[in-house]
Amino acid sequence: MLRVEVNDSSNTLSLKLEGRFVGDEAKNTRTLMMRCHDGVRLVVDLTEVTFVDSVGEEVLVFFGQFGAQFIAETSYSLDICERLHLRTAADARSEGNTPAPSSTSGLQRNPRARRPFLNN
Repeated sequence: MLRVEVNDSSNTLSLKLEGRFVGDEAKNTRTLMMRCHDGVRLVVDLTEVTFVDSVGEEVLVFFGQFGAQFIAETSYSLDICERLHLRTAADARSEGNTPAPSSTSGLQRNPRARRPFLNN
């Protein structure tokens, strides 16, 4: 089951995904995003996503091709972003393109979140 929380402001569309991002639910989320106006910034929060199948991965890559920024605060969501080469909001801040989200924006960073340990 997937829950999508949409926050639409004047220049930013924020999608908070919770649960399994799979199949028809992922396709429906893509359809929802395609209805937004040109020039709107897209932010997708993957922190509460528990599973992504191949259809969900295709949709996330599609969002990334349109310049979406992703919020990933768990090891699973960070792994998805790294594997699919999705730009996270933290990456954008380190490039100097986007200020850190304020507590009033609804997008808050979890200070306890850690990047997964990778053995090379």
